[in-house]
Amino acid sequence: MKREIPLAITAIFGIFMVAQLFIPHYLVQDISGRLQDWAVVIVAFAYILGVANIIKINSGVICRRGQDWEYKIVMLIALVIMMLSGILLGKDPDDSLPIFDFMYNSMYVPMQSTMFALLAFFIASAAFRAFRARTTEAILLLVTATIVMIGRVSLGEFIWERLPDITEWIMNYPNNAGKRGIKIGASLGAISIGLKVILGIEKSYLGGD
Repeated sequence: MKREIPLAITAIFGIFMVAQLFIPHYLVQDISGRLQDWAVVIVAFAYILGVANIIKINSGVICRRGQDWEYKIVMLIALVIMMLSGILLGKDPDDSLPIFDFMYNSMYVPMQSTMFALLAFFIASAAFRAFRARTTEAILLLVTATIVMIGRVSLGEFIWERLPDITEWIMNYPNNAGKRGIKIGASLGAISIGLKVILGIEKSYLGGD
């Protein structure tokens, strides 16, 4: 019963939430709204469990002096400070959180920008390896990427005034066509996983295989 009941609940509510998209009756929509409100509450408790899990795992690493335990201390301190600043210090009359916003904008955002800057070097390294023109596909990738990168900066227009237009055409047509294909594939995959969960085929969330 420990497995059958969760599977039955998942199937019933999953089928209902799909069906309510096609049933405009006010009673069905009212039940759907209530279920979505419940989902918000469940997600909030999931965040609490997630924070507790982070604290538990990293506290264990710190106590054992495991790998990078010093960074774990910094992370836990930052977690507690940000959480307390948002919960205990209150809001201004305009509903802003001055201390929380200050730490977010002055600490988190710059560190995030730094991480993206470091990521750019890894992308450049991967691009260098991918741009080795050994096949026809690699040559097309090399030529297209070169045109787009040069056309995106002011140097491109200086080299040839039509280069930015070519760049826009590449981004609007071949690039969008590829993106739409990827999105369609991802959507079909999401539908497949959803059906497997509703039908009880996918049981990994219960601890099964």
